[in-house]
Amino acid sequence: MAEIEKYSENMSCILHIETSTEVCSVAVSDDGRNIWHEENYSGPNHNTQLGIYVNEALSFIESHAIPLDAVAVSCGPGSYTGLRIGVSMAKGVCYGRGVKLIAIPTLKVMCVPVLLRQELEEDALLCPMIDARRMEVYAAVYDRALRPVRDTQADIVDTNTYKEFLDAHPVYFFGNGADKCKDFLQAHPNAHFIDNIHPVAKWMFPLSEKAIAEEDFKDVAYFEPFYLKEFVATVAKNPLR
Repeated sequence: MAEIEKYSENMSCILHIETSTEVCSVAVSDDGRNIWHEENYSGPNHNTQLGIYVNEALSFIESHAIPLDAVAVSCGPGSYTGLRIGVSMAKGVCYGRGVKLIAIPTLKVMCVPVLLRQELEEDALLCPMIDARRMEVYAAVYDRALRPVRDTQADIVDTNTYKEFLDAHPVYFFGNGADKCKDFLQAHPNAHFIDNIHPVAKWMFPLSEKAIAEEDFKDVAYFEPFYLKEFVATVAKNPLR
């Protein structure tokens, strides 16, 4: 697809980390293609699984004598704990290996398989959704070039939430947030739903290569994930009181 293109003739070796939802995934790309990846859908288990996958990925890179150029991490929005674990791991590898840090918006990661696999209308819009709480989702709206038509927000979905876009364009909804919104949106003739789209590391490489080509690197010491909403800790009531 023209929307997902190669950005450099001299591709880099990139370690990709994605932990924004219950899925834990790690991938390695080199020369513009994935050469290794692992995914686990039984989570959330990032605190135990991520370190194993990262060690396996680094061992694969070393065994093939490939110099690592950068670490790309999916930076949110999503699970507060998952994002924190993923970014901490990415920073650790960057410090230890002396390589650059790349941050990729999670909702854009979800758009990559849609652009690669689906035949879309010229004026189609993409609306990736991550499940938040109750009828709330984290969502953004992009055109086919992944330019933001509407920035990332926390939306409480009803029948009118995306009406301004649906009245003018075919809109493709996907992600675990789209599943719970289907009953509200599917009656509109321009609403389309794509199943089984998850943010996983193997889809990060086109966006990571673009970041390298544009030298869009993050400060390893100070970078923080895009949580979108502040984490609120709750304390269980003491049943003895």
